[in-house]
Amino acid sequence: MPLACAGAKRSAPAVLCLLLALAATASASEPELLRVEGSVDAMGTAFSIAAYGEDRGKLQSAVAQGLEEARRLDQLMSNYKPDSEWSQINREAASGPVHISKETFDLLAACIEYSRESEGAFDITVGPLMRVWGFYKGSGHLPHRAEVWGALNLIGYKNILLDAATQSVRFAKSGVEIDPGGIGKGYAVDRITQILKDDGITRALVSGGGSSIYGIGAPPGEKGWKIDIKDPKNTSKSVETVYLKDDSISTSGSYEKFFYAEGKIYSHIMDPRTGYPAQGMLSTSVIAPRTLDSEAWTKPYYILGRQWAAKHKRKDFRVYFCEARPGAQCEWLQ
Repeated sequence: MPLACAGAKRSAPAVLCLLLALAATASASEPELLRVEGSVDAMGTAFSIAAYGEDRGKLQSAVAQGLEEARRLDQLMSNYKPDSEWSQINREAASGPVHISKETFDLLAACIEYSRESEGAFDITVGPLMRVWGFYKGSGHLPHRAEVWGALNLIGYKNILLDAATQSVRFAKSGVEIDPGGIGKGYAVDRITQILKDDGITRALVSGGGSSIYGIGAPPGEKGWKIDIKDPKNTSKSVETVYLKDDSISTSGSYEKFFYAEGKIYSHIMDPRTGYPAQGMLSTSVIAPRTLDSEAWTKPYYILGRQWAAKHKRKDFRVYFCEARPGAQCEWLQ
């Protein structure tokens, strides 16, 4: 005990002194936490993990397993790998039922439910629209109206027909395809997060491309993992700071991919009901318990806007809007 406390009676200052001494002793006995990081390119983006713990070998093993899971999911869900399960579905499901893994079946079922709840604003069959607007492998271009109408005829979540009895999927018409772009990162982040938790990791940050993120616990000495939400008008700056602790954040913004045509800005965030890029919003961020949910819901909230979100937002979500209208301030949905 420090000398200042020696001989002190059981007064309030003496008790306080004792508590401070005990706290100092406990702090001194706590080992310094190690930090292990890793990253991998998968699913068209970079996945990264930063984890803290006392055992370096355990941390390295958990991080390696997490990154390997990102690679596995890339093999499962990629539209660019012909041997992936999603590519097989896109090739064969219009001809008849395709038996699929339970993992893919459950994920497709979740996607259909997101589509129903969002009145079609979320839709994993939006690929043909992304293609005619040039957003698949380029920066975008203005298509002919007939091209948009043609693509619209091929999209719609109701064209995905699941059969739980046979664990199979088929498409209602030829030309339908599924695209994991609006859900894949969130699903992967959640899977990686679960692997880390199963390995006993209690402090980690998992990021999918910087736009879908989950924070396990908090880094040493912090109240959570600090995440800055970018200013959509100047992405070198931030408009809001949040702290993640056992929850996720995903952001969709018009600044990610866009082009100018005929005096207007067109972003890659497509409204699958109209066939045109959504207007009226600059970015939307969602904080939710699962990254699957936060990523899936950023686009419907972006497309459908503040009033719709206010009526339909889940109670355990927080939503941050940056609207495009003149004079609008970025703010949390109340």
